[in-house]
Amino acid sequence: MRVAIAWVLALTLLVTGCSSVATGTAQRDPTPVPAVLSEDGSGITIGVADAPIQLEFYTEPQCRQCADVQADFGDRLAYYVAIGRLAITYRPMVLLDKDNGKHSERVANAMFAAVTPGAASDTVTTTGPAFQRFVAALWTTWDGGPNEPTVEEMAGFARGAGIPEEQVARIESVQPAVDTTDTTNVNFEFLYMLDPLDTAMPYVYDLDKDRRLDVYDDNWLSTVMES
Repeated sequence: MRVAIAWVLALTLLVTGCSSVATGTAQRDPTPVPAVLSEDGSGITIGVADAPIQLEFYTEPQCRQCADVQADFGDRLAYYVAIGRLAITYRPMVLLDKDNGKHSERVANAMFAAVTPGAASDTVTTTGPAFQRFVAALWTTWDGGPNEPTVEEMAGFARGAGIPEEQVARIESVQPAVDTTDTTNVNFEFLYMLDPLDTAMPYVYDLDKDRRLDVYDDNWLSTVMES
C-alpha cells in the first residue's frame, strides 16, 4: 500500500508541480544556530530549539514549485532562522528519479551529508542559515532540464553557502549519508498522517498552529512570522 501511495504522490508532483541564486563568498554566521538531524533521523532541523515558529517542509528535489518557494523566500527563511525566530525541519523525499537519473537521490544525500560527521571528526559545525542557503542553491540552480547539477557543483553550492569543508568533502565524494529509501518512506508516512487526501508538495506545516500553510500566498511567511 505504501508503494502505491508513493507512486500516486510522484504522479501528482509531475502533473501539478511539485529564481534567484546567492553568489559570492558566504560570510561566517555570527551566531551558531544549529543544523542537525531531526530526532527521528529522517529530516534535518535548522534553528534554535526554542524558536517560537516551528515548521516542517516536505519537499522533493525535482519539484519545481518547491524551487519557486526557495527562490522567493529562501533569503528570508535564512534570516529568520539566524535571528532565532524560526526553526525548520526539512523532510526530503526521493520520488521522481525513475525517469530522471538519480538527481533527487544525490540532492537528498547531499542534504544529510551537510549535517553528519565526516571521517576527520565526530563533530559538525554547519549552521542553520548556511544549510538554508545550501537548500536554496540546490533547488534554484536547476530548471528541470537535462543538465542537472553535478556532484562537484553541489559541493560548490555547499562551500558558497558556508558549509564546513569536511562536510563539503563528504558531499563531493558522494559518501552515503543516509538510506534515502528509508527516509523517504518515513517522511511520506509522516506526511500521509498529516493529510492523506492532499500530499502534493511543497507541503509546509506549522507545528504550533497544527495547520498546512498556503505557500502560494505571497504573504504566507510574513503572516506566520507575525502570528
